[in-house]
Amino acid sequence: MAINYQNRLETLQNSLENQNIDVAMITSPANVFYYTGFNSDPHERFMGLIADNRNQEYTLFVPALDEEVAADESIVKQVVPISDEENPFKKLKDTLGENITSFGLEMKSVSMYQHNQLVTHFPEASYVDIQPSINAQRLRKSESEMGYVQQAVYIIEKVLAEGIKKVKIGMTELELTAELEYLMKKFGAEGPSFSTTVLSGEKSALPHGSPGDRPFQKGDFLLIDMGVIKDGYCSDITRTFIIGEAADKQKEIYDIVLKSNQAGVNSVEAGAPVKTFDIEARKVINSHGYGDYFNNRVGHGLGIEVHEEPSIHEKNEGLAEQGMVFTIEPGIYIPGFGGVRVEDEVYINKSGKVKVLTSFPRELQILGV
Repeated sequence: MAINYQNRLETLQNSLENQNIDVAMITSPANVFYYTGFNSDPHERFMGLIADNRNQEYTLFVPALDEEVAADESIVKQVVPISDEENPFKKLKDTLGENITSFGLEMKSVSMYQHNQLVTHFPEASYVDIQPSINAQRLRKSESEMGYVQQAVYIIEKVLAEGIKKVKIGMTELELTAELEYLMKKFGAEGPSFSTTVLSGEKSALPHGSPGDRPFQKGDFLLIDMGVIKDGYCSDITRTFIIGEAADKQKEIYDIVLKSNQAGVNSVEAGAPVKTFDIEARKVINSHGYGDYFNNRVGHGLGIEVHEEPSIHEKNEGLAEQGMVFTIEPGIYIPGFGGVRVEDEVYINKSGKVKVLTSFPRELQILGV
């Protein structure tokens, strides 16, 4: 499953030429990894891939403590270390010179501090947002990339299958979270792709709630939303269970969400407006009178990051393309009662065929205690 980083860099170079950009500075760790193969979080330190369109050269600036790893992992072999006492923007200027008229930046990733430093060191330059062109390039996943995503899916589904065997009355949300994240590492993941969500009872009505010390009780909803990173690529799945015994209203809500999930998945088609997938899933929930309890988009793209383009919402007029991978995750969240979400990952391959990457059972499971 080799990734052709050289092709990615050439596509980037062509984009810079088309936009008449002299130099691009890429600082998002996900984008640096996408173009170089070097995957690192520099935290507060500076890291940046510099694409110099004037001489078609690439330089990777990294914290000094990462120099050896970067030189080993990155396809870009011109690696410049920056020690903690150095000003990285002065070092950029010393390397690039001053005759830069157009600077490409990921505008969402650049802080005001970084912007002020750039203006100070490159006062003659104008700045162009290259985020849209990078997003467009990353939008279409290769078969190699999808191999990595599928590995991450295999691991998280194995974690889920083993993890739910540990559920028992009196166990807390945090205790189950710890068990799940242990299993992630045990089964070969680098770690969770986002903060693992384990919510029980009435807390399951919080779409982005955090696990706490609430103990599981008989009759609880148990919503588990989690994913892992494997070889730099993410997975993301949600399943909702009921502990011990299900009430009729719980079964009713679960059935509606499951039908919504399947309507969304079944509507996925290359060339169709992306909004269609949200509309079709939402239509099911609306028709049963629960529309007020589903107030978020139905899905998002994923790959190197757990939230990428495309955003699957009812006003996205873009068309679904070959290579897109995204989630379909409708839900019903009733305050004080509980919530249900069923989330799957869908891929449109290079021949336009739709493949559902997640295979964990979707039918309601009552967990024994």
